[in-house]
Amino acid sequence: MRDVNPRDQIKLSAEEMREMGYRIIDMLVDYNGAQAQFPVTRALDHVTFDEILSEPLPERGSSWEDVLEQFERQVLSTIDHLDHPRFFAYIPSSSNFVGAMADTLASGYNIFNALYPLGTGAAQVERLTIGWLLQLVGMPAGAGGLFVSGGSVANLSGLAVAREVLLKGDMRDAVIYCSDQAHFVISRGLRILGFAPEQLREIHADKDFRLPVADLEAAIAEDRAAGKRPFCIAATAGTTNTGAVDPLNALADLCERESLWLHVDGAYGTSACLTEHRKMELAGIDRAHTLTWDAHKWMFQPVECSALLVRDRHWLGETFKDSAHFLSDAEDHSKQEVGEEMNYMYQGIQLTRYFRALKFWMSLKVFGLRAMRQAVERGFKLAELAESLLRDAGQWEIVTSAQMAIVTFRYKPSNSDDLLADAVTDALPGAMAANSFAFASSTMLLGRPVMRLVTNNPRTTPSDLRQTVTLMGRLAADLERRQNASSPAR
Repeated sequence: MRDVNPRDQIKLSAEEMREMGYRIIDMLVDYNGAQAQFPVTRALDHVTFDEILSEPLPERGSSWEDVLEQFERQVLSTIDHLDHPRFFAYIPSSSNFVGAMADTLASGYNIFNALYPLGTGAAQVERLTIGWLLQLVGMPAGAGGLFVSGGSVANLSGLAVAREVLLKGDMRDAVIYCSDQAHFVISRGLRILGFAPEQLREIHADKDFRLPVADLEAAIAEDRAAGKRPFCIAATAGTTNTGAVDPLNALADLCERESLWLHVDGAYGTSACLTEHRKMELAGIDRAHTLTWDAHKWMFQPVECSALLVRDRHWLGETFKDSAHFLSDAEDHSKQEVGEEMNYMYQGIQLTRYFRALKFWMSLKVFGLRAMRQAVERGFKLAELAESLLRDAGQWEIVTSAQMAIVTFRYKPSNSDDLLADAVTDALPGAMAANSFAFASSTMLLGRPVMRLVTNNPRTTPSDLRQTVTLMGRLAADLERRQNASSPAR
């Protein structure tokens, strides 16, 4: 029998693997060492996009060098850098090199973390790291959780647990409550779970953009009187718009009085619990029945890395476990080894599961909790500095002060024209994207466009902020001049 070509076995030679691996590592090290020198945003290149889309299905393979060059030219050159120290838009994901290497290990060894017998060490690492998160939040003994892809799946899964445990699958006339500042993943998750749109009741946020307890109580009483079944409050710890934290203790008290489920979307803000004095803003988060936490947001992990934490770990199996004869030996094995079932395929949506816990475990062990804590605290202080710089510049109106490393503001034109302020504020993200030195995004608050600066990247410097505020002032003034020139009657 003739020797088989390694390519026919979907393999590279040892020499090729080393050369390709070293080349990629060099690329990543060079990038990490010079992030601040890269443009934050990239112009849309439709020629490149058309080139990508017109490529035929490759019948024969190419050299890895050619494919990597194509990746650099067609993919890498077209992305915005969410981990750039001057990327302040949306919720930045700063990542870290150790986490990236952990992903390489998890993929390279193709670690399967769903069946305990097939990945015993991986399951134990996930159990350990989830335990660390539970400890940081302050959840009681008996709590549990698992890693998932992101806040979308974490919130969907948490709401599925609430539906199963409290409603036992009977969703008729059930009502869920959240503020109008809640992330759309709540409404989308409920829709996927089979709830009708009218079963989600959005309560208008208070002046601080938080869920108002008195209005919520009135809505619950009204719904009960109408024969409906209030069953869940979906609170937020760190809204995307402003960083606002709903009054978690008061909401937990209300849930206890009304026998409701408290789900907390803490995808962004839960990381504040790392710091001693900032975690007071999260008072009551430990009382949640289900809680989401995105490590790829403010715990500096590469995407995807999110966690769902539950007050009683048995709720996960109650919600997601199913049975199959071909998996019964795996169930028996885990019970013999650890005294209970530890098959993560029965604790969430996925059967085939990536080893997401590895990056968090390795990052935390290499850098330590102290460094993570200082990095989170730095994000708070940078937002406070940004607010101060914006106030001192005299061109901006602060809409919401710095909270959870987010500050919102709008342009203040010389003639105090609100329509002009709206037009300039609305156009500013596009002007920043075209400039590419720094980028911030906008949102709508109280019906008006506002800008947001999110400062959760630990590699952002005060100089980055000063230069960004100066740039925004220059771009906004230019936009105002253009608006005035195009609207002489103004």
